Amino acid sequence: MNIGILGLGLIGGSLGLDLRSQGHYVLGVSRRESTCQQARALGSVDESSIDMSLLAKAEVVFICTPIGLIIPTLEQLITHLPSTTVVTDVGSVKTPIVKAIAPLWNNFIGGHPMAGTADSGIEAAMRNLFEKKPYVLTPLATTPPDAITIVEKIVRNLGATLYYSSPEDHDKAVSWISHLPVMISSSLIAACMSETDANVLQLAQKLASSGFRDTSRVGGGNPELGLMMAQYNRQALLNSLQQYRHNLDELTRFIEQEDWEALEQQLQSTQKARPKFVD
Repeated sequence: MNIGILGLGLIGGSLGLDLRSQGHYVLGVSRRESTCQQARALGSVDESSIDMSLLAKAEVVFICTPIGLIIPTLEQLITHLPSTTVVTDVGSVKTPIVKAIAPLWNNFIGGHPMAGTADSGIEAAMRNLFEKKPYVLTPLATTPPDAITIVEKIVRNLGATLYYSSPEDHDKAVSWISHLPVMISSSLIAACMSETDANVLQLAQKLASSGFRDTSRVGGGNPELGLMMAQYNRQALLNSLQQYRHNLDELTRFIEQEDWEALEQQLQSTQKARPKFVD
């Protein structure tokens, strides 16, 4: 199958590596010629160009640009495609994307692979990035079944764990487990940096180990991605932040009042709940 990838960063580049290893012919498009050349050298694509017309011969196209560019990119892309081409995206927010694109392109299905690293760019591309990771598809009632089947098969062959959701439910769910953690992690780093005693701050930086590394990782990631999460999933993220602030206030009150029993119950409750989210 001829598969197009528009946006050759971590996700697009990794997708290309896996698809080529499965025998697909991969066509890549990027805004920079240097990225196109690097993608060919790394083996992420068979052909690459800065010209979207390259994707006219693709049967399926994955849009792997930043969230804010998905809709305008699609508007340019469809001028080059036959109506039979199936288009999907990998954006971490679905409702505004699906609402805008569905009326423009019948064979569109929203998607979101829950995979990534702290690194970005084509040089960060890696094989098997999606293996055993959740991959959500958000079809509408009007999405053609054939388009769903085609994307579903590709996703399964990546080794990902496939889920289906409405765009709205997807955005509420990821606000809790993806977008909220980015904001919390960022605020953790900012709070630590607010220490005014230079000696204490330097000591904290030297002593930081696995606990701080784990809780600060996503807050130290790509700022553009975090900004787009907030802009495009604003209301769901605000709801999650408000609930988090409520829980944080509750913990503060337990400690202020030296209510160690209540604090212990809370910590026991979260200890039991965590395995429901992560293995």
